[in-house]
Amino acid sequence: MRTKGRFFSALIIAALVCTACGTKQGSTDKIDGSLEDIMAGIYENADLSEDFRAGLENFETFKLTDDMEISILGTDEIDYAEAVVSMPMMSSIAYQCVLLRVAEDDVDTIKQKIKENTDLNKWICVSAETMLIESRGDIIFFVMGENDTAYALNTAFQAY
Repeated sequence: MRTKGRFFSALIIAALVCTACGTKQGSTDKIDGSLEDIMAGIYENADLSEDFRAGLENFETFKLTDDMEISILGTDEIDYAEAVVSMPMMSSIAYQCVLLRVAEDDVDTIKQKIKENTDLNKWICVSAETMLIESRGDIIFFVMGENDTAYALNTAFQAY
């Protein structure tokens, strides 16, 4: 009887360990694919307002260049392998969404640098309501804008 009990206990522990491994979420989940495709997927799957979705036709997604780093990230002291930005080209909306692919060891440091250096009031006459900086694996998701929009996009990023 003791052998059956030990075997059953070991089986339950093994099942719990496997379940915990299978549901691992957050910063260790890797996302494969190009940043442009990931950005498009985030927009496609986010629960966005009809007004915001209609305005997406005025947005552009482009690679971040060295001369834009301070404007977009608040600093030019961030090391990244690649980065894309999505924002309206002509609008009075305070909004930008950025995906950065970085070394996994640097994720937390880079997220902190962005948080410390970014200005929610960088736009003329408008301010973003919120800033979210999240990560999965080697990708940092950074959005500034209205609360509902930012959180909807973050949910889509986390589920991607």
